[in-house]
Amino acid sequence: MTKKPTDLIRPAIQALSAYQVPDATGYIKLDAMENPYAWPPELTKQWQTLLADAAVNRYPDPQATALASILREVMGIQDDQGLILGNGSDELIQLLMMAVNDSSASIMSVDPTFVMYEMIAGWLKMPYVNVPLAPDYTLDLALMLEKIREHKPAIMFLAWPNNPTGTLFSPAEIDVIIEAVYPGWVVVDEAYTPFVNEEGIDRQYFLNRAGHVENLLVMRTLSKLGLAGLRIGLLTGAPALVQALDKVRLPYNLNVLGQLTATFALQHIAVFNEQADQLCEQRAWMMKQLAKWSNISVWPSQANFLLFRIKNAQQCHQKLLEDGVMIKSLVGHNPLLTDCLRVTVGSPEENQRFIESLSEIVPALV
Repeated sequence: MTKKPTDLIRPAIQALSAYQVPDATGYIKLDAMENPYAWPPELTKQWQTLLADAAVNRYPDPQATALASILREVMGIQDDQGLILGNGSDELIQLLMMAVNDSSASIMSVDPTFVMYEMIAGWLKMPYVNVPLAPDYTLDLALMLEKIREHKPAIMFLAWPNNPTGTLFSPAEIDVIIEAVYPGWVVVDEAYTPFVNEEGIDRQYFLNRAGHVENLLVMRTLSKLGLAGLRIGLLTGAPALVQALDKVRLPYNLNVLGQLTATFALQHIAVFNEQADQLCEQRAWMMKQLAKWSNISVWPSQANFLLFRIKNAQQCHQKLLEDGVMIKSLVGHNPLLTDCLRVTVGSPEENQRFIESLSEIVPALV
């Protein structure tokens, strides 16, 4: 039989489904954990002036020197901590897996969590181990340690806070995991830390230790802060590890316009921090509203979204879409997410619209 060009695609890739992003045209978009706020007009004008002089005829700075410098300043990353920038966190996750010296080495994380850990492992044909969370979405530490002993993961990914649950795992338990995984790497994915305001929690706890704890790496992104369109992520840790990862990174992975924009935006970090504070206030308001319905269970969140369970969740999701409100359905993703939906915290107007729409739908679902 004559072969076709598509026959050269690896069977594992052919078996995968592409990551689906629904068309949000015409909807109130509360499905992707984006910052809903536009820049202040005066900031936009300054930014546009800056871009007018951008040297788009030249390749970008391969090390993104200016951006790296201000990221260190704003996020408190010290000079003795390694730093690498990526095209979003996704590229950094891929670099980490590509750098592991044994393609049969296990990648591990909790379940449910950020889907790209498992998807990228699948692309690279690396074994992936899911460790179920407890029913309340906290870590099942005993089970985790058992799986670590059994599989000896090369990389452990822990989203802190976790997506899609909003859970903030115990730092003390993560410390135990870091020690148990050694010499494997533990990557604490802090995409949602701008929204952590739990009393007694130090948002800098893991970042301050990255580079000083040999196998700890901390990953952050500018996407949730309000710069999702730029696709800029960062990873910090021991310089020897980070320098090795940099050998795998493609040159010029961050373009000229993205570097200029992010560097400019971070010079005005107070604007984005204020927006994060507003979203935390709106999160509390939305949680209070959702908790009023007896047939809705909503979980505390330290991210910019809320996970809730409702009877006939798929029907609820469809009714919201018909009413012009797009949130995320997690039905069928995991047994722990049975009848669960996830809503991003939007602007006050968007959140009010979501609650009003839901108030028309909920009585019909009882």
